[in-house]
Amino acid sequence: MLQVLLLTLSVVAIADAEFCKPDAQNAFKVRLSIKTALGDNAYTWDANEEYLFKAMMAFAMRKYSRKRTTQISNVLLCNVTDRVSFWFVVTDSSKNVTTVPGSEVEAAIRMNRHRISSAFLLSDKTLQFLKITSTLSPPVEPSTPVWLIVFGVVLCLIVAGIVFLVVAGIQQRKKKNKESTERENLEEKGEVTVTVENGIPCEALDLKTGHVNGVFAADDERFTSL
Repeated sequence: MLQVLLLTLSVVAIADAEFCKPDAQNAFKVRLSIKTALGDNAYTWDANEEYLFKAMMAFAMRKYSRKRTTQISNVLLCNVTDRVSFWFVVTDSSKNVTTVPGSEVEAAIRMNRHRISSAFLLSDKTLQFLKITSTLSPPVEPSTPVWLIVFGVVLCLIVAGIVFLVVAGIQQRKKKNKESTERENLEEKGEVTVTVENGIPCEALDLKTGHVNGVFAADDERFTSL
């Protein structure tokens, strides 16, 4: 009985070695940069972390294909290095003599990549499936349409221009009213006022005191009285 059990284990080990090896069919290489991602808080990759990875891959396969009953034992790891890189394959739970097609494994990883990375406190850049490119998040669309934003900006500029014109008109009207009031006050006091004709300011004649013409004043000084 013991010999049969040992023979069975040997066959399983040989089968595992046959399935999981570098560049084997349906095998994927994984690289983890734990120290780069976590710095001083980096954890050690050990058998417990390997078990968690197998569990996450079994979860991803179950999530992707509900008909498939993938177990943790169906996920095989090999060629684990100290710099935390390894190869893995997923065996077919129904047959257990072949591996799940790589296209299905890749689709399951793409579907659950964020969950897998989060389980190890890593990201797509620090937990890499070398044959699988990083999935890009969909572009963020603004909640407000672009045309509505442009319309709002143009409308604000128009409103600002109208307000500026109204305020400028009010200030100009106040200025004219003030000048008119000052002119009326000067006329009431009998002082010389300045009138504007054709846009040119002219001094008005002071009817009380008159106005001396400078030309005739000069002539009067040249001639003396007899």
